[in-house]
Formats: sequence, C-alpha cells, structure tokens
Amino acid sequence: MSAIHIAVVGAGPAGVSAALAARDAGARVTLIDEHPIDSSMMGLDIPYLFGQRMTPTVRDQGLMLQRVIDANPGIARAQEAGVDVLPGVYVWGSFRVRENSRHVSKSVLGLGNDRETWVLEYDRLVLVTGARDLSLSFPGRDLVGVVGSQGMCSLIEKYQAFSGSRVAVLGSGELALTTASLALDHGIEVAAIVEPGPEIRSPGVLADDLKQGGVPFYTACKVVEARGQREVESLIIDSLSETLTIPCDTVCLAFGLVPSVELPYLTGCYLRFDAHLGGYVPAFDANLQTSIEGVFVAGDVCGIVDVNGSGADFSVRQGAHAGRSAAGMTEGGVDSLAPRSGLGSRSAVEYWQAWHSSLSSGNTDEVNVCLCEEVSRSDLLAVSPPRYLGWPSRRMGNRGLATLFEEAPVNLDRLKRLTRAGMGYCQGRRCREEVALISAHAAGADLSDVPIATYRTPARPLPLRSMWDTEETEEVRGDWPKWFKRPTLKPGPVDEGTR
Repeated sequence: MSAIHIAVVGAGPAGVSAALAARDAGARVTLIDEHPIDSSMMGLDIPYLFGQRMTPTVRDQGLMLQRVIDANPGIARAQEAGVDVLPGVYVWGSFRVRENSRHVSKSVLGLGNDRETWVLEYDRLVLVTGARDLSLSFPGRDLVGVVGSQGMCSLIEKYQAFSGSRVAVLGSGELALTTASLALDHGIEVAAIVEPGPEIRSPGVLADDLKQGGVPFYTACKVVEARGQREVESLIIDSLSETLTIPCDTVCLAFGLVPSVELPYLTGCYLRFDAHLGGYVPAFDANLQTSIEGVFVAGDVCGIVDVNGSGADFSVRQGAHAGRSAAGMTEGGVDSLAPRSGLGSRSAVEYWQAWHSSLSSGNTDEVNVCLCEEVSRSDLLAVSPPRYLGWPSRRMGNRGLATLFEEAPVNLDRLKRLTRAGMGYCQGRRCREEVALISAHAAGADLSDVPIATYRTPARPLPLRSMWDTEETEEVRGDWPKWFKRPTLKPGPVDEGTR
C-alpha cells in the first residue's frame, strides 16, 4: 500500500513543522511555498503590501531563491528529511470532488509559477497560509513607499532587498514594535512610531528598548497625510498642540494582521468571525481538522496570536500537531494549541476601528479606498459606478450605502458589483477590510455581522504566459496598456524609478 500523500501549503515555521511531522509519521509530503515571489507579483502587492520598496535585485530569481532558502533553514531540513519542496510556487486554486466540480476525480491544488501552471493531487491537505497586513486608506496612501509590515519584514529578512532608509511606523502594538526593532537591527532608521490612542498599545521591554535607542513615540496623534511627488518624502501628523512633519522615505502600516483565508474558503472550509483573532478564521477541532475531512490548518491562518518569541514557538508546536493529525496520528484534546490573542481581553478589530476612525476623520472623502479601481470613500458611500466609465446614474444618485442596506442585508459582493471596490489586480488585499468597516458603520451593524466577501479562483493572479505559451501579436501587445491601465494608475511592477 502506497504512503498517504500530504500537501502542505506554506513553508513558514508552522508549515515546515507540519511537513517534518507528517514525514516522520511515514507520509509522502509535498511542501509548497510561494517565496521567492516573482518581481511582477511584488509590484501588484501580492501577497504582501510591498509598496514598491524593493531594490532591482528582486528581478534576479536565482539570487532571491538562494536568499529565501538561506533565511529559512527549515526548508533544507525538510529536503534532507525527504520532503518534496516546491519553492517559488504559488497555489491559485483548490478543488475537491463535490456537486459543482465534477470535473475532478480527486482533490487537487492548482499550482503555478511565472512560466507554467499545473495541478497536484493529494490525500490530505494542511493549509499554513499565514496572514497579510491590514491596509487602511489616508491621503498619500498611493505613494511609492507605503508598505505593510509583512512586506517590509520580508524584504528585509527573506530577500535582503529593502530600499528604504528611514521609516515611520503606524501603530504601537506588538506587530509595530517588532517591525521597528527589526528595522533598527538592520541599520534602518525609525523616524517615528505613531499611535492615535493616548497610550502605547504594547508597553513593556520592547517599547522601552526602542525609546532608549532614540526612537520617538507620538501618541494621541492623527495622521494627516503622507507627502511626496511620486514617492514618500514625509509624514504629516497632528498632535494635540501642533502639526509635525516627519521626514521619511517609507511609511509602514502596522495596524494588525488578517488571516489569509483565501484557500480555506476555496476549499470549502467553514469560516467564523473572531474579533480577537483578526477577523474570519477557519473553524477546526482539537486535531486542527477543519469542517472538511482531511483538511487541516496551522499557524496564523488559525488566528493572530502575539508576534513575539512565544508566538513562533506556538506556531511550531501547532504545525507539528497538524502534520501528525494529517498523517493519521490523531491525539485529540490539545486545547493548548487553539490560538489565543496576544491582546488578552482587547479586540484586534477594536484597534482596526480606532485607526480607521482616526484616518477617516477630516477631509478624506476623496481618498481612494480601493487603489486598483480608484474607488474613493465618497464613491462607496454613494454607491457610485466607477468614475472612469463616465456613466453617471441619476437613479443611483438618490441612493447610498445606508439606503442600500435598508433594502437588503449587508452584502460586500453586491457592493463590489456596483462600485468595483475590491475587484482590482490586488484582489481586494488592500481594501477588503476597510470596505467592510465602512459598510458596517453605514448599516449600523457590528463588523461580525458583515458576511465575508467571496473569494474566487485564481487566488493569485496568473501571468498569461503560464496558461498560453503562444506569443500575442504586436497589435495586441501594443494595446495592453490601453485595455488594462487607466492614466491615473501608479506603475505596477518594480521599475527603474524604484530605488
């Protein structure tokens, strides 16, 4: 009898641990990780908000592969243990045998890279898809140099290709302080840590160390705008007594992390909302099995716990348990591996709301919430058709979010169809949560009452050459910019203007 085949998606600490545990249990294991990301995908802010803050070296895939492997010794350990490791491969789809997918005879994952796509059959699946940064809009959010903490930390550690030299960090929780500390350790100046509340969110040793290192903390402050021509040159904040200009070339969004639930959703796993764990997370049992038999989860996709040293150890133990469970070595009753927020009784979503209220106060209605489709806050509130269509609607001019939700329950998919918010090339990664926050406020509902917006295949953008190896004609090639880029859009892929 052949060994059971387990696919593990994600080669972070929890993913490597799951792969090694499953391999030790005698399973055949394939470990898939999308790093190193192709530079064109980085330019689309996928999977993280890289904010164009990468050096041109990211174009060298061979060099990036070596750096990613060097930064993650677990990959080498997995290979030595006999795990089939697929670096630089992203998962764009997850298909099971069910009523609406009779074309597959066995559960498969859709895989791809910058050259080709293919499918991988498996017997059991462990999803260790991690988390992404919460993104909120403010004036200057669309400038080159506005990054997410995950994107910034990946460029510093994994890729050694971060181009910034002076960063302002928005947020003062563990995520923000850990990001600031990492920057300092790599010779990057931290110009400010900005907090809208009256106190630092995560006081303690790390905050004290940063203060002793000369990092200025600004509490009870409002972000006015990031300022610059094409790239960030400064951050303007309002304190209780004055307006301050903080020179910097990077603004790091460290409001919080959101579990990356695209693949659990596409696989059919039941998702539940937990304000303490960062929003929607897969439901799972004591063996970390989801609502779908044979599909397990581990790591940040289960919920965001504290990001200090204990968080990494927790992920490793959780991953090992998921790997053993997937291999059939069920133990049960491991309640200590259910994620618990590092915020204690404080809600992560409450912190999102505090930041959103701060950033949306003042004259910010014309700021684009959805950068890809250029949908502003006022467009959302008015449920306006996309401006670039030049299609004013008298009927819709008499309606708005409040009246829309009087007619029917809050539905983000409906709002997306009417405004195109979240329908762009980043696939909603830069606006999904903010659209939900705005909708909940307009409907007078709690964020937990807003159903999750639909995820669709492909879960990652696919380069056309990976699906069709025939070159387009010169006529078609010349029309690509006209078809897919409006004049006001910022450049996507990293270019020569990026430092």
